[in-house]
Amino acid sequence: QVQLVESGGGLVQAGGSLRLSCAASGGTFSYYVMGWFRQAPGKERAFVAGITSYGGGIDYADSVKGRFTISRDNAKNTLYLQMNNLKPEDSAAYYCAASPVRSNLARSYNYWGQGTHVTVSS
Repeated sequence: QVQLVESGGGLVQAGGSLRLSCAASGGTFSYYVMGWFRQAPGKERAFVAGITSYGGGIDYADSVKGRFTISRDNAKNTLYLQMNNLKPEDSAAYYCAASPVRSNLARSYNYWGQGTHVTVSS
């Protein structure tokens, strides 16, 4: 059983940056593919980025390519999402999740954090 706790959300102006963190406990963090998803009010949860167990494979949604960077530190059991050049449409609750397989589908992820909110003002 893996517990995930996100942090780092907040209010930022358009063009600004935020760094989200996801601290994992209760399992072997390096075993899992990790992903970031986001969900805006009234919309479905959407894939943002994913990273394989040791970082050799990284995937991004087209909407964030070139602006967001996913990374992980297995020694610290922590996942990160560096978000630059933020836009109002990036406003959402951001969730980290763990999966045994590389996937951009939410149903492939077994463990989820409680989410952290990001609001980007124009």
